[in-house]
Parts: sequence; C-alpha cells; structure tokens
Amino acid sequence: MAKKKTTKKAKKPKAVGTASLETGVLTMDGVKIHCVHDELVEIDRMMPNPRNPNTHPDKQVEKLAKLIKVHGWRLGITVSKRSGFIVSGHCRLLAAKMLGLTVVPVDYQEFDNEAAEWAVLISDNVIAEFNVINGLAMAELINELDTVNYPLELTALEPEQIEDYIVGPTGDPGGTEEPNGSGAKEITCPECGHVFKK
Repeated sequence: MAKKKTTKKAKKPKAVGTASLETGVLTMDGVKIHCVHDELVEIDRMMPNPRNPNTHPDKQVEKLAKLIKVHGWRLGITVSKRSGFIVSGHCRLLAAKMLGLTVVPVDYQEFDNEAAEWAVLISDNVIAEFNVINGLAMAELINELDTVNYPLELTALEPEQIEDYIVGPTGDPGGTEEPNGSGAKEITCPECGHVFKK
C-alpha cells in the first residue's frame, strides 16, 4: 500500500497593515507608496536618531501628513544599516504616526562610520536652506494649479505666501510703486533689476 503524501502548510507571514495593488501601485493603510524602498517596517520598530538636531513643529507635521495622505509616499525613510537609526525622514515618521499608519517604507543605506552618518543627518535638512525660489516661475505654477482648480494647500504654502506670489508682497519691500497710467504699479526685482508691471 502506497503512503499518502502529506503537504505542510507554509507559515503565513505576519500581516502588517492592509495592502492592495491599485493600478500597479502598492497601497498600504489606504496610502499609496510610490517611492523606492527595501521594506515596509512597522512604525513601532522605527528608531529615531537620538542625536537628530532637527525639531519638527506640529504645523510642519500636519502639512506633511496631509501631503502623504493625498499624494502618497514619494520619499521613504532612510535608515542606517550600521546603527539602525533613522538618518533621513524623522518628520515623515511623525506624519505617519499622525495619520495612524501601521507601517512606513524604509530605504536601508550603508555608512562608513558614525561621523558619516551624522554628517548626512545634518546635511539632509541644511542643504534645503540654500535654495532660492524663482518668484515668477512659482507664480506661474500656482496660477496654473489654480486654473485647473487644484487645491493650493497641497503645495504646503501658506495662503499669505500664495497671495504674495500671485499679487506681490504687501508693503512693496524692494519694489517701486509708480503709477503707469493704468493704476498698476511696477515692481523691481532686487536681484536682477528687471521691472515687472502688476
């Protein structure tokens, strides 16, 4: 009599969140994940770097949480393979917690030593402080978004900033108010000297 083969059931991996594929995009806890990542990690397993010098006010975390909820994850959280600490993405972690997410997309990276890890931790935030916004290009983008009725709060700009880009700053700092026959005024760019008519 032939022995009956028995098959062992494979152990089911521990479920984290609720995942589904919508049009080829992974969705976890109702939030799309567009970014490259190595693993989806339970939020409770994440280790913020105790040496992180950056603080994130509630307003910043709320804005980022709204952006993640609407746009999905566009950038994951970078974790050091060396220490296991977050190197980039502390605010994204706080936003995920605010949204009640159970997992976050993590990108694990190698660092030669502790000093290199700290340098990246610092530079990740500092480098953005060097950007210079082209006000005219920003105004064009905002106007185009407004034309298609896209919610401007999803740019993370404050209403006053949006107004400044569209109509110019109030108080006319650096600009010159000169009537030009139509009641409009001229604004002179303090960087290039070009005169713009409003």
